Amino acid sequence: ILRLETVEDGVPAAARLTELFVEDMEGQMREAGIGDPTVGKMMGRMMATLGGRAGSLRDALASPEDALLAEVVSRNMHLTEDEHAPARMAEGLRALHGDLARTDFEMLRGGEIAR
Repeated sequence: ILRLETVEDGVPAAARLTELFVEDMEGQMREAGIGDPTVGKMMGRMMATLGGRAGSLRDALASPEDALLAEVVSRNMHLTEDEHAPARMAEGLRALHGDLARTDFEMLRGGEIAR
């Protein structure tokens, strides 16, 4: 989504990708048996979380240092006790960000990522 936002033609694609995420998450919640009144509230919280994380990642990726990116990862990474995992994840995110930046928009539209 962040990469798509960097290209004027990519903004509608980023919006559509976000819509697909919302549709999928809503479907998953309903499939899990969560009722209508709760789904809306949960979707609102998820969208706020997505927006907050996207903003944090956008800011951290704009910095050349990985410390800020590792801090963002650390705040959002909850499935490990490994103290080095956030730094390794930040390194991987920085590499993916670079790969995506080098990927032509038409390739991205086709679901391809340059390596």
